[in-house]
Amino acid sequence: MSATRPAWARELLVSVAAVVLALVVGAVLIVVSNAEVLSTWSYFFSYPPDALSASWSAVSDAYGALFSGAFGGLRQLAETLVQATPLICGGLGVSLAFRAGLFNIGAQGQLIVGALCAAWVGFTLHLPPGVHVLVALLAGVLGGALWGGIVGVLKARTGAHEVILTIMLNYVALYLLQWLLTTNAFQRPGRNDPISPVVDGSAQFPAIPGSRLHLGFLVALLAAGAVWWLLTRSTTGFQLRAVGANPDAARTAGMSVGTAYTLAMLGAGALAGLAGVQQVLGTNSPLTDGIAGTVGFDSITVALLGRASPVGTVVAGLVFGALNAGGLQMQLQTQTPLTLTTVLQATIVLFIAAPALVRAVFRIRGEGAGAVLAKGWNA
Repeated sequence: MSATRPAWARELLVSVAAVVLALVVGAVLIVVSNAEVLSTWSYFFSYPPDALSASWSAVSDAYGALFSGAFGGLRQLAETLVQATPLICGGLGVSLAFRAGLFNIGAQGQLIVGALCAAWVGFTLHLPPGVHVLVALLAGVLGGALWGGIVGVLKARTGAHEVILTIMLNYVALYLLQWLLTTNAFQRPGRNDPISPVVDGSAQFPAIPGSRLHLGFLVALLAAGAVWWLLTRSTTGFQLRAVGANPDAARTAGMSVGTAYTLAMLGAGALAGLAGVQQVLGTNSPLTDGIAGTVGFDSITVALLGRASPVGTVVAGLVFGALNAGGLQMQLQTQTPLTLTTVLQATIVLFIAAPALVRAVFRIRGEGAGAVLAKGWNA
């Protein structure tokens, strides 16, 4: 590859190459986990076409079903967008913190608190349609911002490490949720198991008839546009990027590093809280101790693959949404374990974290993801 390519183009190539390598690793796993295909390799040197044909059929059938389950029709495409929506919001939260030089591992906890606040407003208050969904959305965003802001303030005032803080607050949020689901304020009347009422219809995002795709996807895109504007067109965004690139230089230039950390975590928490809003207002899900699933942690992967940029995060969210939506179809049609999609996601992260390997395999010159990480994601 030419060394004269723009930095963003080289980074895009590394991300695409990481996905390709992950698919290659997945193909190998499909072959070795299929006993029928594996048996043809026992006589490979006697008659190679059998093994190659069987392997190609197994891999192409599995990936074909994965693609069909994600993009095979309007219903499948809608489900991909639904799966991608909270990942985009959570990924934006992680990315915003990255750009300020902070590693936000707490999207899971921020998502849970956002879901708690949005759900409580959704099933407790009874407001007119339109007003109700807006109030519930704001409650979820503010709840997530508060949870992230705690980290920002402690980081700014005491120098506490944000990774430790966010990890611990993940547990606090989860146990808080589990406790609240045993109280009268959150437990569904007439039930003994930890589950909340479903939010009122007036508080739910409008959905396209016949599908689960809802207005929350548009909200996620608007959030991405707002983060892009903040980072590239505002003074506050410039300060966040400056602090992320070199906090000492930013402090010397008269910028308040502590304020930047606090604002970054407030914004990161708000965006992760928005992911929680999507879970309860968008998919009509009641609160349980599994409301967050692995969305908060997957959001870190989305931010990594998207190179901590708003546009990249949206694209990465769509990729992971497609994997989630298509995985079930792949399992049903080809009996390929659903966990393969998790392996693919983890392998993508592995290659993203080893950019030198990716560049060596595909002969991509220039700085890779490791250099971007070292510079605070400001390349």
